[in-house]
Amino acid sequence: MKWLLTLFIGLVILSVVAPWLGRYGLGRLPGDLRIALRGRVYYVPFATTVLLSLLVWAIGRLI
Repeated sequence: MKWLLTLFIGLVILSVVAPWLGRYGLGRLPGDLRIALRGRVYYVPFATTVLLSLLVWAIGRLI
């Protein structure tokens, strides 16, 4: 249950910063969803979440 809450919080944070990350190609990976509803675009960055999680994990292993 704890991992589900962590994943949800991570997805919310990435959804907020997705436009900024888009400059670097993140948020546009295969597996990232963009849902347009009523003139707004919602980001669900599944692949970006996995990629950034692996990056943070690798940095944690090095430290």
